[in-house]
Amino acid sequence: MTLEEKQAQLVGFWVDQGDEVVAPMAGEKKSTTRYDEATAHGIGHLTRVYGTRPVDPAERAAWLWGEQRRLQTETRLGIPALVHEECLTGLAAWQAATFPTPLAWGASFDPALVEETGRAIGSSMRALGIHQGLAPVLDVIRDPRWGRVDECISEDPLVVGTIGTAYVRGLQAEGVHATLKHFVGYSASKAGRNHAPVSAGTREIEDVLLPPFEMAVREGGVRSVMNSYSEIDGVPVAADPRYLTGILRERWGFDGVVVSDYFAVDFLRSMHRVAADQADAARLAISAGIDVELPSPDAYLTLAEQVRDGRLSADVLDTAVGRVLAQKEELGLLDADFDAPPPAVDLDSPAHRALARRLAEESIVLLSNDGVLPLAAGARRIAVIGPNADSSEALMGCYSFVNHVLAHHPRVPAGIALPTVLDAVRSEFPEATVGHAAGCAVEGEDRSGIADAVATASSADVAIVVVGDRAGLFGRGTVGEGNDVESLELPGVQRELVEAVVATGTPVILLAMTGRPYALDWALPDRAGAAGAVVGLGAVNSAPSPVAEQATASPARPAAVLQAFFPGEEGAPALAALLSGRVAPSGRLPVSLPRSAGAQPYSYLHPVLGGRADVTSADPTPARPFGFGLSYTTFSHSDLTAPERIAVGETLRASVRVRNTGAVAAADVVQLYAHDEVASVTRPVAQLLAFQRIALPPGAEETVVFEVPLDRLSFTGLGGERVVEPGTIRLWVGAACDDEETVAYVDIVRA
Repeated sequence: MTLEEKQAQLVGFWVDQGDEVVAPMAGEKKSTTRYDEATAHGIGHLTRVYGTRPVDPAERAAWLWGEQRRLQTETRLGIPALVHEECLTGLAAWQAATFPTPLAWGASFDPALVEETGRAIGSSMRALGIHQGLAPVLDVIRDPRWGRVDECISEDPLVVGTIGTAYVRGLQAEGVHATLKHFVGYSASKAGRNHAPVSAGTREIEDVLLPPFEMAVREGGVRSVMNSYSEIDGVPVAADPRYLTGILRERWGFDGVVVSDYFAVDFLRSMHRVAADQADAARLAISAGIDVELPSPDAYLTLAEQVRDGRLSADVLDTAVGRVLAQKEELGLLDADFDAPPPAVDLDSPAHRALARRLAEESIVLLSNDGVLPLAAGARRIAVIGPNADSSEALMGCYSFVNHVLAHHPRVPAGIALPTVLDAVRSEFPEATVGHAAGCAVEGEDRSGIADAVATASSADVAIVVVGDRAGLFGRGTVGEGNDVESLELPGVQRELVEAVVATGTPVILLAMTGRPYALDWALPDRAGAAGAVVGLGAVNSAPSPVAEQATASPARPAAVLQAFFPGEEGAPALAALLSGRVAPSGRLPVSLPRSAGAQPYSYLHPVLGGRADVTSADPTPARPFGFGLSYTTFSHSDLTAPERIAVGETLRASVRVRNTGAVAAADVVQLYAHDEVASVTRPVAQLLAFQRIALPPGAEETVVFEVPLDRLSFTGLGGERVVEPGTIRLWVGAACDDEETVAYVDIVRA
């Protein structure tokens, strides 16, 4: 291969890039290289062929097959391009299914279902000639003010790693390479600001931020990794071989391809200012371990010349090229047949929608319920109120095609069915009279619609108030990439709307449809009264029911609160099924529900002094803890058993009895936590060791067994090494991280 042919394999080209802002600074960083010039010696990647503008999938596939044939026949080496797309909530393409956002994956606590979802997404991608997906995001949530929280899975590294690895397995089982994002530290930025510096210490990086990536590499066999935009302690990750080579390749044995986040190589020059020019930036990045520059040729166009003049070793270039060619060979690209493009591909099949519905149903979290839920089938007058009540966009996250791309094409239909909450309530309760009023917008100070909402609620037996976010990018929306916030109050005047409707005395079901957890303590009773009457079986009718009387007695709060993290295309029917009781809620909080922005950053993985303490008047205790979620039944957890002694290096086997003590069939998320009683460094007051979803009919009981490698209790010791220390560990199972319902103790001894 000539130097130019090698260089060409290390860059992508964004064929359709226009003025739409679908990546950071995309409007300013358009490629100045013509496509024919960029592909004269071949090309490494084709960037977002389907996912930049609304294009007919079959027509686009025909173009792509023809372009791949051209690369095979009209370039000297005949190497086809690798095609990559975004696939965080499903394939980000027109007419493709939109699944719940990753934060909803976390709320489901269901790795098997997420793996199945990954397979469905991968099958659509492979059918369209796509080889690599830019997902999953394995950033551990550290601050809910950060705009990209909806792309993340959880604040717990085990949940992130387990569910993220399941998605990797699903996608790659269909022959599409997954790409871990964003390695590493991105979510730990100061004050939750996008691209802000990271000042995380060694233990936070090693014990919290790195483990999900390690799991996906070692256990998931992921084939691609994308760098973080962040700088950690003054060194941009894109230029830091300690992470991209030392940890990723040398310590973990990763042998796949590292791709740059979009424009990240040039950002070394333009944003981080550690490179004088693009040549400097390219040399820093490829030497650190970034093999491919995305999305288009930029700094890496200097590589061939730098090898010629001796600034860059030819071995460094050859190593990156070898990895890219090995990836293409693994994907079958080097001898692929592009004679017959698919005539049509159903990207939103009934099977896709059924998966989307199941995942949405499992992800919705019931935060409080005084007995109003589930609504009786005979409900006669229902008011559906709020800015997200009749909005399909409100169901989807930042990286959904609708919010990411179609926002720039308002006259183009979504191409998939997107029933709103209002639509779904009317369908679920066909005998009811359903009124509607928006009340206010998601953003802004306009209160003129609140009076209409109050009137609509006043004439109803129950009001469903749907509030929350509108996902977008870089100021276009309330959450999403670049949409960071200083406050965790609901955007705009939505809280005023809720309080005005509650004041009518009509029982209110508050539905928060958001991309981050908001401070909803004002809408929630104390934990002791969160469940109230767990199942409200009294009919909601024109006469005040006992439930309505309870709600009227406490006019300051909604009668029930539900949290849905962007539940996707089938999210509204899933929510309606929970409202009617056809489905019992089973989601659990994958992230603490904050009490205020002033307590951030906060994690349930805090040491003793990270929680409530007598030495400070500030209380960071969340309104609802990690792992919390109610149902229409109750569960008991008892008889936690574990060995009294276990040696370092062994596997801990613990079991617990779980019983459905109510009258409704439902699923429980059984959560095993631990605390190291005395350690050489401060340890979290609670740490999730294992979890398991189980479905139980009323009165049924099951013994759940956990097999836990003791490495899950490892941490970075005083000498910087990873250790499992001898000592006493307290174990417990309960309804959330702070609920020690049944407890056991284990002594860890040296092998």
